[in-house]
Amino acid sequence: MKLLHIDSSVLADNSVSRKLTQQIVGQWTAKHPDTRVDYLDLALAAPSHLSADSLGFRLGASATLSDIQKHENAISEALVTQFLAADVIVVGAPLYNFSIPSQLKAWIDRVAQAGRTFKYTEKGPQGLAGGKVVIVASTRGGLYSTSEGGRAMEHQESYLQTVFGFFGITDVRIVRAEGLAMGDAGKAQALASASNDIAVATIAANAAVVVQAA
Repeated sequence: MKLLHIDSSVLADNSVSRKLTQQIVGQWTAKHPDTRVDYLDLALAAPSHLSADSLGFRLGASATLSDIQKHENAISEALVTQFLAADVIVVGAPLYNFSIPSQLKAWIDRVAQAGRTFKYTEKGPQGLAGGKVVIVASTRGGLYSTSEGGRAMEHQESYLQTVFGFFGITDVRIVRAEGLAMGDAGKAQALASASNDIAVATIAANAAVVVQAA
């Protein structure tokens, strides 16, 4: 079994999302010691944002590519191959200005490849990366899940569920710690809730992978 562990917070050791992804991966590997873990730190090694050069992988096979485009294609190929090889993906996704970190978006833009992770058909788009489990460690300074207005403001969990669903992944689990900036008591409550989420998410995810492999 292969697990891809992705962090995207820029806060290093002060990051709650990083602590949560470590906890998720730790619980997973304790239950499945044969799991191979690949680690990707997007705060240290993010792909560049999309440009005319990094869009080279979307050009036809007969296109003449520049050396820069070939280099960018190699980055995109490595990232999408790593993603497709994973059975489980653990993503640390803090809320930055109502959305995900730009470095996480840059990674998604590289793995969102027609013919690899999705395709268009006469009936519309079809995901090609199904059968995986995604566990998102979602961290937020404020409260967004408890009101209609808050849910309308966040484009973090909702976006990740949408884009992974577009890739054909229907099992997206959320481990949420919100209200982290709302005092010590609020933070403690958020972390306790996240720990409960982790226990549930890893058990449910384990069951899903076992069923798929059976």
